[in-house]
Amino acid sequence: MSEPEVLLWSRLKRLRERGYAFRRQFPFRGYFLDFACLSYRLVVEVDGVQHTDERQSEHDAVRDRILERHGFRVIRISAGSVRSSLADVMDQIVLALESSVRARGGGPADSDQPGRGSLTLAATPPVPPHQGRD
Repeated sequence: MSEPEVLLWSRLKRLRERGYAFRRQFPFRGYFLDFACLSYRLVVEVDGVQHTDERQSEHDAVRDRILERHGFRVIRISAGSVRSSLADVMDQIVLALESSVRARGGGPADSDQPGRGSLTLAATPPVPPHQGRD
């Protein structure tokens, strides 16, 4: 994982306490999704500068349409945003999750309803990634 992905992962793991379980580098239909909350059908992609290239942008658009056809909402976040305003990025992700809860009329059957309102998680040093799932 890239440095911004490690930073974001250190925060996304904490959302499990609120009922939002993310997986990292999740394989799906020949792609590896940076982060996926399967219960809420949300994919978070961290894009570096290579994603501004026209050819890469077209590839990303095709990929996003495939994911959307399978019921996922895709959020693309620049690596620079993760580095410079991680709290704002987390707020954006939580708002997307909460809008999924409202649209569905509640959380997934196998978890409690997550809390409401904006969430800003306190900064902690990133933990190096390890093999396997969390």
